[in-house]
Amino acid sequence: MFENLSERLSGVFDRLTKQGALSEEDVKTALREVRVALLEADVSLPVAREFVKKVQEQATGQAVTKSITPGQQVVKIVHDTLVEVLRGEEDPGVLKIDNPPAPILMVGLQGSGKTTTTGKLAKRLKEKEGKKVLMASLDVYRPAAMDQLAVLGTQVGVDTLPIVPGQKPVDIAKRAKQQATLGGYDIYMLDTAGRLHIDEVLMQEVEDVRNAVDPRETLLVVDGLTGQVAVEVAEEFEAKVGISGVVLTRMDGDGRGGAALSMRAVTGKPIRFVGLGEKMDALETFEPDRIAGRILGMGDIVALVEKAQETMEMEQTERMMKRMVKGQFNMNDLKMQLEQMIQMGGMQGMMGMMPGMGKMAKQVEEAGMDDKVLKRQIAMIQSMTKRERANPQLLQASRKKRIAAGSGMEVSDLNKLLKMHRQMSDMMKKMGKMGKGKMLKQAMKGMFGKGGPSPEDMAAGMDPKALEQAAKAMGGKMPGVPGMGGGMALPPGLSGFGKKK
Repeated sequence: MFENLSERLSGVFDRLTKQGALSEEDVKTALREVRVALLEADVSLPVAREFVKKVQEQATGQAVTKSITPGQQVVKIVHDTLVEVLRGEEDPGVLKIDNPPAPILMVGLQGSGKTTTTGKLAKRLKEKEGKKVLMASLDVYRPAAMDQLAVLGTQVGVDTLPIVPGQKPVDIAKRAKQQATLGGYDIYMLDTAGRLHIDEVLMQEVEDVRNAVDPRETLLVVDGLTGQVAVEVAEEFEAKVGISGVVLTRMDGDGRGGAALSMRAVTGKPIRFVGLGEKMDALETFEPDRIAGRILGMGDIVALVEKAQETMEMEQTERMMKRMVKGQFNMNDLKMQLEQMIQMGGMQGMMGMMPGMGKMAKQVEEAGMDDKVLKRQIAMIQSMTKRERANPQLLQASRKKRIAAGSGMEVSDLNKLLKMHRQMSDMMKKMGKMGKGKMLKQAMKGMFGKGGPSPEDMAAGMDPKALEQAAKAMGGKMPGVPGMGGGMALPPGLSGFGKKK
């Protein structure tokens, strides 16, 4: 998300922060580049102009140019302005789903990902908020649209309204309302039909459905890849139907993402969620300050910690923590960590959320390392016997050959994996000795809400300089993110593994 924009802005800020003293001219030159970067990212011209104007007013005063760290001051001003633009006048907040059954109307053009988003959101409301949800498809035009929603409902474990052929959208909406009331549902979601473009028939239909059910939320689903067209679509839907929020889809594949920056400023409607892939859990709440952090390469540790909370099992992780503090870290532990990395969005996904790691994620990609590397490493560990996993020192040359062959890899790859394990094991021992492992234990408690710091507190405490100092104390290796089971830094032995040949 926002890949190209992040790259351009980090280049501008790198030059600013390295310069030391700044003149007003330096700041103006940098901001000209910021404006070009925004325009290239498909941010609308009025929004880009207004953004640069706001930053310039604050960044060219005496307080900045005469401060000790002027470059960083400018970066902070840009960050705060970015948050302001994304948030608008009010915080997006949570969905208004009081007075059950609360209707949520999903609207948008054809192909924007409405049906998939309806399924994702229903799954989220069921799992994260404990709501009983009913989904209904009002799309009587697109072949198999209703069946698609029924299949998604089965996948995510959410009920869908039985299909009655020949019914009109308004009648289906009324039937959904009736069933949701009788069935004791908290929410019923109406997936409306789309068109390739906005026309009178589409708008009239959505209007009739809206009047029939009086939705608590009308969410417009727009494709983030369409850039400024997405903003125009939002303006038209707001003018004719009235929307309460926006969901931007396909934000994972977009190098620009300027629609997100323009959307809030131009329409005045909050972006509630962003879709980041095809999987049914690839939907994130749109948090302006965290998104701004990602754009400026400051990472998003809170999101990373939240992902860890979702994917790590408390008992299993606690057992592993006790072993680590004692300096016991075997191949089973390494396998568990590699599997968690894949569940948490893979190597690049995680690195993109870690402060200052955005550039390294790019280098990792260029080196030909992707999640296939992690899967191959897991395959090699699975080819070992229980005894060998518990004690990798037992491996002889003949066994190494068989393990490598059994997992379709080379002996050199297995040696790299064993070296990585040794380095990580040494690192665990050192971390276990630092305050007798108290830092790790405290962080783990926080991850699972057992009296430790919250994800936000942990993020606030993630001072990159402090991390660097800890790394030096441990022999120059970057420690894992606190609470990630200790090994969530790029494992040292990964360098050179699985490079493109």
